[in-house]
Amino acid sequence: MKRTIRIAAALALTVSFVAEAFAAQGAAISGEVKKIDEGAGKITLKHGPAKSLGMDEPMTMVYRVKDPALLKQVKVGDKVTFEAEEAASGYTVTTMQKAK
Repeated sequence: MKRTIRIAAALALTVSFVAEAFAAQGAAISGEVKKIDEGAGKITLKHGPAKSLGMDEPMTMVYRVKDPALLKQVKVGDKVTFEAEEAASGYTVTTMQKAK
């Protein structure tokens, strides 16, 4: 019985750490589309703090997009929520949706 409780507690703790890591990694960022460059596969976004990227201040930045189809879903002036990741070549938007 004690062994089962220990295993259950260890499993619950592990799941908690994994869920927290995923939440921090994929935290949505709110922003506004300022410019779209389909030819270069880039988008300029004005956004608030992006804690998942280590950015504590609001700013306007140019991002690459992981999937060029994301650029066809939005237009300049749209409010969006997006997720991005940092790579050696810069920051890349991995997901993006119009804000509701």
